[in-house]
Amino acid sequence: MRPVISALLVAVLAIGPWNLPASAATAQPLGVVIQAKSAHLDSSEAVMGATVYSGDAIDTDAGGTLRLRVGSNQVYLTSSSAASFGQAGNVAQVTITSGTIGFSGSKPDQLELETPGGILRGAPGQPTFGQVTVLSPQEMLISAYRGSLTLDNDGEFHTISEGKAYRVTIDEEMSAMSSDDQPVKVRHKKRRRVAFFIIGMSAALAGAGYLLYQDISESPSTMK
Repeated sequence: MRPVISALLVAVLAIGPWNLPASAATAQPLGVVIQAKSAHLDSSEAVMGATVYSGDAIDTDAGGTLRLRVGSNQVYLTSSSAASFGQAGNVAQVTITSGTIGFSGSKPDQLELETPGGILRGAPGQPTFGQVTVLSPQEMLISAYRGSLTLDNDGEFHTISEGKAYRVTIDEEMSAMSSDDQPVKVRHKKRRRVAFFIIGMSAALAGAGYLLYQDISESPSTMK
């Protein structure tokens, strides 16, 4: 009887790994929830310590907030915001669907945001704190509170300097204007549209950004 049981155990161990889903064996977590209020991870309530993987969706209700640690960076959602996660090599990708998403950290080259106007990244080698607000499918606001940001729109690069906020309007019509005082021509990677950047950061916006930055900097869970 004992040889039969041993043979069955060997068979179970041999076939067990083949029955596991490929994602369970290969998926690596992209981040972890470090703060949540009226927020969701996929279809479940987001709670502190929950793990985030590529393909996961996150969102907040009205009045909700959500903050995640993503490698050496942090990502936060304000009220009524939504996004999803992806991955390309060692880079975590966050696609903003609606609302406001902020990001900060010491290694911005490990994180990028897919926005309606292109891919937004922090400048390599410097601490970064930025924020994107989707105002409508054709308009968004990009703010650089610490460090500069770069918007990559199908190979056309535009820099948002520290302390600046750019209002981006995506239009069907092309424009030839391009200077420090005029809108800047940008093609959208997928829609082949044009984004117009208007420089300006109000005192209220700058103050709100500073408070958010202070909150992240003084949080016990902030990365060093």
